[in-house]
Amino acid sequence: MTTAPGPRPLVRTPGNPLWAQLRADLLRRLDEGEFRDVFPGEHDLVAEYQVSRHTVREALRQLREEGLVSAQRGKASRFTANRPLEQDVGEAYSLFRSVEEVGAVQRSVVRALDRRADGVVAVRLGLEESTPLIYLERIRLADEEPLAIDRTWLPADVAHPLLAVDFTRTALYDELERHCGSRICGGWERIRAVVPGRGERILLDCPPTTALFAIDRLGHDTAGRMIEWRQTLVRADRFAVSAAFSRTDYRLGAPIHAL
Repeated sequence: MTTAPGPRPLVRTPGNPLWAQLRADLLRRLDEGEFRDVFPGEHDLVAEYQVSRHTVREALRQLREEGLVSAQRGKASRFTANRPLEQDVGEAYSLFRSVEEVGAVQRSVVRALDRRADGVVAVRLGLEESTPLIYLERIRLADEEPLAIDRTWLPADVAHPLLAVDFTRTALYDELERHCGSRICGGWERIRAVVPGRGERILLDCPPTTALFAIDRLGHDTAGRMIEWRQTLVRADRFAVSAAFSRTDYRLGAPIHAL
């Protein structure tokens, strides 16, 4: 039996309208993992936050205009996958988990999963050119909207059990560890902006003005062996890179907080 959420009354503050407070709190709850299945309706939000229907409608209108909430007649509103996914520089990145964390449903369309040779990739992995590789190519979807093209090569002697895996709704690294006993624990990544070709625009359903981020990744396992070469093309309108930094005034020995 589910319990209705308790009241969350909003306190009116000067210069900060109630609808803006409501919008901010809804986004906070999304970041904490709520609303994965369904977004509350107007009536529920009025009762929960103890505000007027006008306040709720204005907050929802703002969220819809930002592409964060979808609403269709006869269906419950829900958060969309249009919130930009963020990758922190210097951290291992999982597109699968990033999609799930914004409340969207992750699905992949597997275009290829086979054993093949690729001399260029083999050399990148420190292998002989004729070394057999496992190749996985996927279209990554968020709430059924194309997000990225993902192409991955791994040494066949390590990754051959993956040929029997269904990658529709799972993460490569999870399956690599589960079926092959191998874990990616480090490597390097390069991110650059590219202009998509016609075929890539079709696969990703890109508007003509949308650029892509190209992400090249070389990953190694716990023994230091290079076992992953990956090339990902992700829509730049749905992906962002972030980094924390600090600046120190060495004359005074104190941080500088002003820009």
